Amino acid sequence: MTEHSAGRETDTKWYAVRCVIASMENKRWGPTDLKAGEIDYEERVTLWRAANLDDAIALAEADADEYADTLESEYLGLAQAYHLAEKPKHGAEVFSLIRRSVLDPESYLTAFFDTGDECQAKV
Repeated sequence: MTEHSAGRETDTKWYAVRCVIASMENKRWGPTDLKAGEIDYEERVTLWRAANLDDAIALAEADADEYADTLESEYLGLAQAYHLAEKPKHGAEVFSLIRRSVLDPESYLTAFFDTGDECQAKV
């Protein structure tokens, strides 16, 4: 994939980058119901066109800093990136992270994805 930028051609690829943002106190725009000692952790996956993984992470981290500042929150410095094998389209895989564990599937999901503390709706 080639993109024209400032009069020169640069090879770029698509990357998805996950960053983690922490909101440590209640705000009018959210979170609004934190209890004492609670922190909202937001995992954000954003898409970037960049020449390489390092450039994509740099773009995502700058965005995460700005996003966190807007929310009066904190970007925690964790960026995990994934190179998309093809251009994003309907149903494209935009992020993949493999974690090894000795936990059985139900315990794994409970420990990492369904602790009961997520801000989400049941469907």
